[in-house]
Amino acid sequence: MAPETIRIHQVNGLEFRVLRQGPGDPLILLHGFTGRAESWQPIIDRLAGDYDLHAIDLIGHGASSAPADPARYRFDLAVNDLAAVLDRLGIDRGACLGYSLGGRLALGVAIAHPRRVSALILESATAGIQDENERALRRASDNALATRIEERGTGAFVAEWEALPMWDSQRSLLPKTLAAQRDRRLANSPTGLANSLRGMGQGAQPSLWHRLGDVQAPTLLIAGALDAKFAQLAARMQQSIPHATLCLIPHAGHAVHLESPDCFSEAVRGFHATQERSAFS
Repeated sequence: MAPETIRIHQVNGLEFRVLRQGPGDPLILLHGFTGRAESWQPIIDRLAGDYDLHAIDLIGHGASSAPADPARYRFDLAVNDLAAVLDRLGIDRGACLGYSLGGRLALGVAIAHPRRVSALILESATAGIQDENERALRRASDNALATRIEERGTGAFVAEWEALPMWDSQRSLLPKTLAAQRDRRLANSPTGLANSLRGMGQGAQPSLWHRLGDVQAPTLLIAGALDAKFAQLAARMQQSIPHATLCLIPHAGHAVHLESPDCFSEAVRGFHATQERSAFS
């Protein structure tokens, strides 16, 4: 197995930190809100022998840049930044795996830069909020949360965030697993988290539901069976994406890769094997 490397790449006036490990075909990993590249560690440990993994700290997260201007986090700019990071990594075309926020961005890359994405894996993701009034309400909620993060700091926010019912399925995870996740969240800056909500939260992101038919890449939609909301969203997205497969992981909630890493990794390997067979058929 190739050794792990960490590099900072300058793109469009920002710095992006990328963790790379493994041989094989490139697989881009995009974490969720409050995460960083190491959030994928359970998957990196299981897949690094099969893929050339590139886990990217998103804008406002980890050791990547966290600009003070919320406009710099705009969804379309974040999508183009990621395409530029692929250029710096020398990846003309590769598979892209995104979780939650990272899933929305991965979908954005697949739509805006279709030739760059050979396969798309979306975990607990959505194409955005279709209803304009609902999106406006979510935008106001996201902006209020962003202000609280700035006023109260990352520690108070993380305590509030981890108490949400959506994480109930993680209560049985090992204490060291939850502690490592908490440490990664606490390492983020209030500015980066707040502006991520303002610039590319679900309230700020344009709906992509009408563009799902434009997705050219074979797509795997993964959701936890215990996460009813995102399981339903994945089923809806499957109906609109031309070459999509749905995989519901039992006994898992929103963060499937953390809660059920073995099943998650096998789903990714199975999907990749199917694409390889299709390429030679």
